[in-house]
Amino acid sequence: MANTLEYAKIFQTELDAQMVAGATSGWMELNDNQVKYNGGNEVKIPSVVMDGLADYDRDAGFTKGSVTLSYQTHQLTQDRGRTFSLDAMDIDETNFVATAGMVLGEFQRTKVIPEVDAYRYSKIASLAIAGSKASGGYTAATNDILAKLVADIYQVYDAVGEGVPLVITMNMGIAAMLDTADKLEKKLDVMDFTQGNVSLKLKSIDGIPIIKVPSTRMKTAYVFNDGATAGQEAGGFVADGTAKDINWIISARNSVIAISKTDNPRIFDPQTNQQADAWKVDYRKYHDLWIPTNKLTGVFVNVKQAL
Repeated sequence: MANTLEYAKIFQTELDAQMVAGATSGWMELNDNQVKYNGGNEVKIPSVVMDGLADYDRDAGFTKGSVTLSYQTHQLTQDRGRTFSLDAMDIDETNFVATAGMVLGEFQRTKVIPEVDAYRYSKIASLAIAGSKASGGYTAATNDILAKLVADIYQVYDAVGEGVPLVITMNMGIAAMLDTADKLEKKLDVMDFTQGNVSLKLKSIDGIPIIKVPSTRMKTAYVFNDGATAGQEAGGFVADGTAKDINWIISARNSVIAISKTDNPRIFDPQTNQQADAWKVDYRKYHDLWIPTNKLTGVFVNVKQAL
């Protein structure tokens, strides 16, 4: 069992590193230093409220003001997992690490990362729509997409200022139109974008990186299958029947906070596994996303259908 526990530690490190590098929303996890999190199902996000300037009186001096530092408490709601069995006759112990690593890596690449991305973008859209930081009813076209995108960029700049770094997250189908948009050749550049320990080459507009996301992950609402209810046994996620298509999300880079925890994968050898003569691998992903109330002004979402 000692060697099996060592394998689990190795998987834990590699899985977390892959999550940041592979997810198109991985950059949001770099904002987790803004929260207090000591485990459990809650995080506390600081919020500061201050009085503005007042007149200075030459006799009475300064007018008293107040500053309030409080913490907004949020719960992690996405607790997801799966268990896999690898038959002992198919895998000998010396090859277990390579085989289990391959299975978990493929599971994360094809199932976990798309779902986490989809959840994050849909939640950003929901918060933006509820907070009147979204517009709907725009069907992208090459003749006006650039003007529409720039107008939305300045919606955010008007709230946070031009000195705040932004990120554009764009539906892949819309990005194809943007690449051929009128007058774009004078606007589009290539820039380095750091996400975790990975540096990416991304197209940018006026110095703002454009992250292209598969359209299946850019919806306003999803159903996350529980794996047990009839029709949901396969798990994963599907677009909700009421879902709308997100064209793009513009966000200040420090406005969105994501936490993603891969709990230690539990690995049982065939002698320990009481259910079958097989290696048993349990995988769990615990995650969520928030936008602090005072940072919602740094987000704007453009949706294809009318809101």
